[in-house]
Amino acid sequence: MNFIIKILLSSFSVLIADFLLKGVQVKDIVTSILVAFVLAILNNFLKPILIVFTIPITIFTFGFFLLVINALIVLLATKIVPGFEVNGFWWAVGFSLIVAFLNYLINIENRKSKTHYN
Repeated sequence: MNFIIKILLSSFSVLIADFLLKGVQVKDIVTSILVAFVLAILNNFLKPILIVFTIPITIFTFGFFLLVINALIVLLATKIVPGFEVNGFWWAVGFSLIVAFLNYLINIENRKSKTHYN
């Protein structure tokens, strides 16, 4: 159940990024849910593998290469999800930054609501 809620909230982030970036097109709400689901799967399974293989360049660039990995995952999601288009690498970087930031804010609120003080 918690996974479904996270996907729905993440799809909201996808829609906001679509609204803010003219180089990103999301067809409809169902597509945004599918994008959020595909990104969650790719981030959980593919991203750790890519990070391990690129540790030297990530260290050399002080972690900025992780932006490249995020953009590549977004571009891969455009190939998987019909109705989701990103017009280039830099739009993918912007999209990943906006979605990551919004998901971070959502998770802060989620953690605050779970904290109980006695």
